[in-house]
Amino acid sequence: MNLKIDQLEPTAVWTHFNALNAVPRASKKEERVIQFMLDFGKTLNLKTEKDAVGNVIIRKPATPGMEDRKGVVLQSHLDMVHQKNNDTVFDFDTQGIAMFVDGDWVKAEGTTLGADNGVGVAAIMAILASTDIAHPAIEALFTIDEETGMTGAKGLQGGVLTGDILLNLDTEEDTEIDIGCAGGIDVTAELKYVSEDVDADVIGYQITVKGLHGGHSGIEIHKGLGNANKILNRILFESQLHNVRVATIHGGGLRNAIPREATAVVTVPAENKTELMATVTQLTEVIKTEFKTVDAGLEIVVEAIETPTIVIPVAVQYALLRALYAAPNGVYRMSADFADLVETSNNVARVEVGDGKVSIKCLTRSSVESSKMDLATALKATFELMGATVSFSGDYPGWTPNANSPILATLTSTYERLFNESPDVVACHAGLECGILGTNYPEMDMISFGPTILGAHSPQERASISSVQKFWKFLLEILKDIPKK
Repeated sequence: MNLKIDQLEPTAVWTHFNALNAVPRASKKEERVIQFMLDFGKTLNLKTEKDAVGNVIIRKPATPGMEDRKGVVLQSHLDMVHQKNNDTVFDFDTQGIAMFVDGDWVKAEGTTLGADNGVGVAAIMAILASTDIAHPAIEALFTIDEETGMTGAKGLQGGVLTGDILLNLDTEEDTEIDIGCAGGIDVTAELKYVSEDVDADVIGYQITVKGLHGGHSGIEIHKGLGNANKILNRILFESQLHNVRVATIHGGGLRNAIPREATAVVTVPAENKTELMATVTQLTEVIKTEFKTVDAGLEIVVEAIETPTIVIPVAVQYALLRALYAAPNGVYRMSADFADLVETSNNVARVEVGDGKVSIKCLTRSSVESSKMDLATALKATFELMGATVSFSGDYPGWTPNANSPILATLTSTYERLFNESPDVVACHAGLECGILGTNYPEMDMISFGPTILGAHSPQERASISSVQKFWKFLLEILKDIPKK
C-alpha cells in the first residue's frame, strides 16, 4: 500500500483508489477487477451481482429520511488504458500501478495512472462503504471495456436498473457538467503482401519518433499534438528520394490514445546514406519547429542497425506511404452548434507492417452520426485505393444533449451554491457511456461530471488532488439534493 496516497484527502476516496490500482484491469482483461468488485460488495453485505457481460451492480438502500427521493445510478467503468513509456519496465498483467505525489498531482511512474475512470470508481466505493453519508437508494453500476469498445454498456440489458437518474463520473474537468458526447467507430485496414529480398549493397537503419505527449484521442484531439505514425510516415515518404525501402513499421498502440512513439526499419543503398541523413536531419528540424509549442519533447532518431534481409514490395510501399499521408488525422470538423466543440475527428492510432501483413487501425469520432460515417467512409476509400480490405467495428452512438434535463438544473443550482460561480455546461468529444445506456433506459435522466484529470491515455496522466476534493464535496451535496419521487 502506498501510505502517502492513502493519507490524501478525502481519505475514503484515495484509499479505495489505491486498492483499485493494485489490481490489473486492462480492457478485455477485467476478470480480476470484476472479482475485486464482487468481493467488495459482498463484504459490505450489499446486494451484488454480475450481469451476462461482466458488469457489476451493487445496490444500497437509501439512508434514513431519504427513502422518498428518486433512485440514483452511480456509474463508472472498471477498465483503464494501459500505456507506458518504452524505457519503463512494467508488466500490466501482473503489477499494480506505482503512484507518487507531485505537488497537487497524483501521477504514475512511467505508465498511465488509471484515474480515468478509477477516481470515479473509488468515489462510488467510498459511498457504498460509508455509514454517515446521506443518499437516496443507489445502484452502483461498474461497467467493463469502456475504453476499447464499450461492450459493457452495450451489453447491459433493459430492466436491470430501476433508478430514475444516472450520474456518470467520467468527465475530466471539474468546472464542467457534461450533457452530451461523441459516438465512435473503429476503422481497420488490412493488406497481405509477399516480402522481397533486399538488394545488394544496402545498409540498415532504424528510424524512431518518440518523446511526444500523446494523450486522449477525443478530449485532446483539438490540441494539435503530434501523431507519431503520421510524423514517421512523413519522414519515410520524403526518404523515398534516396531509394529507401521499408522492412517493418511499428507505431502507436490503442485506438483511443494519440500515438507517442513509432519505429521503422529500412534499407538504403550505401551510396545514398549521406543524402538520407541530410534529408532526415533537415526534415527533423522542420517538424520539431512545427511542434515546438505543443510537443517540445519530440525526438527523431536514426540509428545504423544490422541490415534486414527482406523488405515490403515497392508497389506496396508506394501505396502505403501515400495512403497514410492522405488519411485524415486530427480534427475533421468543428461543431456549428456548440462553441469550441470538435464535432468530428480521426486518430490514426496504430500502424503495423511486417511478416507479410499491413494493419492500420483508426478511431473515428463524431457527435453527428452522418458526419462520423462520412469520415469513416473517406478513410475506407483512402485505404482501399492502396488495395487494403477495410472493415468497420465497435460502432457506438453519441449522447444527444438535453438542455432541459431536470438533473442538469439540480446540478447547476448545487454547483453555484457551493462554489459561487456557474459551471460550464458542455458536450464533449470523448466517448461516454450515457448514449449507449440510454438506448435501453430512454427515460433515465443522465448527466456526467468528475474531477480534473490531465493526460489521460498517456503516461503523463495525472489527477489533481484539490480537484478530487472539490469533486467529492460536489458529489455528496448532489446526493443530498436529489429531488423527491
